[in-house]
Order: sequence, then structure tokens, then C-alpha cells
Amino acid sequence: KTGMPDADMQEKGFVNHMADEEQRAGGSSRAGKQLPEGEKKLHEAVCVLLVELCERFTFFGIVCNMILFCTARLGYPSHQAAMVNMCFVGTSMLTPVLVGWLAEYLVGRTKLVCICMFLHFLGTALLPVVSFPFEDVHIDRRHVLLTLPKREQKIVFYFALLTASLGIGGIRAIVCPLSAYSLEDCGPKELLSFFNWFHWLVNLNSAVVFVSISYIQQSVARNLGFLIPFVSGLMAMITIHMVRGEMIYKPKTDSSLLTIFGVIFSALKMCCVRHRYFSTAMPSWLDHAKEHHGGHYSETQVEGTKSLARLFPLFTFQILYRTCIMQIPSGYYLQTMNSNLHFGGFVLPVAAMNVISIVPLLILVPILECINSWLFSSKDTGHSPTIYIVVGHLSAALSVMAAGFSEIHRKHFPQVEQTLSEELLLVSSMPCFHLAPQYVLLGVAEALVTPSCSLLSFWLVPERMRGISMHFLALFNGAGCFMGALIVQTAHAGTQGSWFPHLLHEGKLERFFFFLASLMMVNTLGFWAIAHRYNNLHEDCTNGFRGSLPGEKLLKHEKAIKHYNSVLESSPLLSPVEKT
Repeated sequence: KTGMPDADMQEKGFVNHMADEEQRAGGSSRAGKQLPEGEKKLHEAVCVLLVELCERFTFFGIVCNMILFCTARLGYPSHQAAMVNMCFVGTSMLTPVLVGWLAEYLVGRTKLVCICMFLHFLGTALLPVVSFPFEDVHIDRRHVLLTLPKREQKIVFYFALLTASLGIGGIRAIVCPLSAYSLEDCGPKELLSFFNWFHWLVNLNSAVVFVSISYIQQSVARNLGFLIPFVSGLMAMITIHMVRGEMIYKPKTDSSLLTIFGVIFSALKMCCVRHRYFSTAMPSWLDHAKEHHGGHYSETQVEGTKSLARLFPLFTFQILYRTCIMQIPSGYYLQTMNSNLHFGGFVLPVAAMNVISIVPLLILVPILECINSWLFSSKDTGHSPTIYIVVGHLSAALSVMAAGFSEIHRKHFPQVEQTLSEELLLVSSMPCFHLAPQYVLLGVAEALVTPSCSLLSFWLVPERMRGISMHFLALFNGAGCFMGALIVQTAHAGTQGSWFPHLLHEGKLERFFFFLASLMMVNTLGFWAIAHRYNNLHEDCTNGFRGSLPGEKLLKHEKAIKHYNSVLESSPLLSPVEKT
């Protein structure tokens, strides 16, 4: 076999693409009679961002006090409550990948988004059923005691979390995918700016949630706390219904997760066969999957998989980093819950301490914008944000180490009684603000790592592979959440509850933090050793790495002609200054 069939397929794909472009151009010109193009784009941007913020509001509202709810209302030990929280966050990261695949191959996008909206509504509506105080019901002047048995309460709780996470996945994958923000023509500088401000907005939203909802859940109206995620989810559904035609984005379907896995398995199979019977050397082991080497996939598919495989080391080193970040809603939350929350006669919400980790991010993003503008101003060298990732990983390791020392320091204070969610607890008299350094360090880490990883995952692959690349990043981030739950369970079981105890003053939680910090230091050194692979974005962009495929060269040539013949076009859908 030769490369001629591939060339024919690419030529046909290019012709079809040109026809689709003309059809879209005609459709947009007809639509322009009803609404100007600029106003339409702004309308779509506002709607997508509004739904994104509503969905995140719902998500953070569920997460912010889940540990307190599990321990105080469901009677879970501390390590199980932490595991439930981490597993829910991990599931919410993985479901967009699953729902995105279902939308492409099994269920229509419009039908699936309706199903996901219903699941989201169902999940957020069932959570108040678990938390509602059934003891305060009066019928015909008689006090009636209504109780939901613990077993049924837990079943409803888990079912609500599962349906809510599936609904969250549908909204993120179908209504608010990253490709809906029209980033195709952005360079590295604009992309990093977008990811910085997107992350800034999401964290500003989460700060509002952690302060408001956590206080409502924990204080006078704590049983109404889960009603707020329900109302927020309802707002998101109404917004989707109002602007459904503009918001349901249809991404390109040139590649899929199944294709990527198929190329990998085919290459592995052919490698085994050739290693046993032949000794032919190839530039890459993935080349065995190509049709003219005996595989079943075209050169375009294999080359795209090779560009994605280059990012696998980057993804792998994010797993343990995500485990450290997940200490905020687990280990750090338990430390704060067992510290003195009284401040000037006012009892602070436990989850409000999370705001301390968000403040550094809100401050750093404008500073990083200035630094990036200076670093990307040079045309000769392509700046890569790998140094941000290394420093961020180091900051995460130092944060977990500081948590260990804070735990030792916390135990030196005498114990006092403190009421949380109508439960009387014996806690350390150490003010909770003594834990601020570990929160600040993790906030710095998030400001440096998350936008940089998003940029590398988005920029270092061909355009048609960008959605798949972001899906893989989400898969590895979700794996980090489940890895955190596994480490907690292993530490608890292996030390008979000493390293992750239910009552912190009776155990050695600091040893768990020191162990995790040592793992994170090794992880940081490992990434630093391979960071040079992603050092030069400018070289990858100009020397043909991303445009090495014939089909992409044709599409880029077409874009260049259109740009040359067109007047000055508007900026991307969300400018970097405006900025998940």
C-alpha cells in the first residue's frame, strides 16, 4: 500500500470542508439579516459564560460542606467523608468525557443535553430531601416525628450525587465545551491569557459560593444549603432553554477517543508481531499502526495520535499534583473543622477558609498577565510556561509539608468545645488562621499550573485533536482525585486509622501530609527532568510540528487566503482582557 489513498481521502475532506464553509457562510449571511454578527457572537459568549458560572456555582455549592454533612448527618468517619468528596469531584471531571463521546456516537446532542438537564435537576432536587429536617413537621396541631432511615438516606444521597455529576458532565461537554469560545486562531500568548482569566472568573465564582453557601449550610439555615445548588442548577437550565439554538456547539468529528485508543492498541499489537518475526526499525512505535506498515489506521490518524502521545508525560505528572490540590476539600478541611473558628464573636464557616487559597490566585493573574506580555513579546524565542508548572508543583509540595507542621502545631493548643452543624465537637483552641500558609501555597500553585497545563494541552496538538487533548487532561485530573481517595484509604487501613484518624487529636495526620509531600517532591523533580520537551512553543508552531499533516496544511492555506481577502475581523469570542 502507498500513501495515495490517504491523499485522496484528505483531498475529499478538504473539498467537503470548503463546501461546509460556503454553506455556513451563506447561513450566517442570512442570519445576519436578523442579528448582526458582532451582536450574535457577544450574545453567545454571554450565554455560554452565564451557564458556565451557574454550573460551577452548583458544583461548588455541593462540594463546599460535604465533609461536614457526611460526618455530622450521615455519621461517616473523617476518612470516608474525605473519600466521598474526592470521588464526587473526580466523577464530575470524568463525566464530560463520557457524555461528549455519547453525544457524538450514540445519542444526539440536543436529546442528550435535555437528558443531562433532567439529571442535573433531579440530583440537585434530591439533595435537599437528604438534608431536610423532617423532625419539625406539625399536622393538625400534633407534632409528628418523620425520620428517613440512615440506609435510605445514604442511598438517596449517593444517587443524587451520581445524577448531579452526570448532569454537570453534560453541561460542560455539550453546552460549554472549550471549543465554544472560538480559540482556533489564537496564538500561545492569547491562549494563556484566556486560560488565566477563565480560571480567574471560575475562582471568583467559587469564592462567592464558599462564603455564602457555606455560611447558610452551617448556621441558621443550614438545611436550606442544598436548596441553593438546586436554584443555581435551575437557572442554568432556564438559560440553556432560552438560547438553545446558539449555545449547542457542534465540534469537529475528525478524531475521537476510540480512534486514539485504537491506534495505540493496533501499534502495540503490531509491535509484538514484528518483534517476534521481524526486526524492522521505525521512527516511532506508533508508526506500526499505519496502513502501509500493516496496521489499520491512516497516516493522518497515527500522526495525530503521536502528537497527543507526546503530552502523556505531562498528563501523568498532573495526577499527584491534583491529589495535593484535593487536600483543600479533604485533609485541610478536616484540620480547619478541628481548629478554633471563632473570630470576633462570629463563627466562621469551615469552607470559608478556602477563600484564602483563592485570594492569591485572584491577585497573581493580573501580575502573570504582565509577565507573559513581556515574555511573549520576543519574536525570536518561543516562551513556554513549563517553569510555571515546576514552580507550581514545588509550591504544592511545600503546602502539604506546611500542613504537616501546622498539624503538629495545632496539637500543642488545649482543646475547647465548639458547635458545628448542631454537633458539639472537641477541637483545638488554635485559631484557624494559623493554617493560612498552606492554603496560600496551594492557591499559588493553582494560579501557576492549571492555565499553563491547559495551554500546553491545547497548543501542542493539531487543531482537530485539541478537544481530545483536553479530554485526556480531564481524564488524568479525574484520576488524580481518585488517586487521592485511594491514598487516604490505604493510609487509613495500613496504619489502623492513625495516619488519617476520625478524631485528629488521637492520630498522626501530620505523617500522612509528610508522606504526600515527599511523593510530590519526587513528582516535581520528575517533571523538571522532562520539562525541556515542552520548552519551545514557537518552534513547534513554526517548524511544522502542528501543521505537519497534509490536511491541516490545506486548511491553514485556506484560512490564510480568507484572512488576506477579508477586512479586519473582530477579536475572539472572549478577549483576553475580559477573559472557566
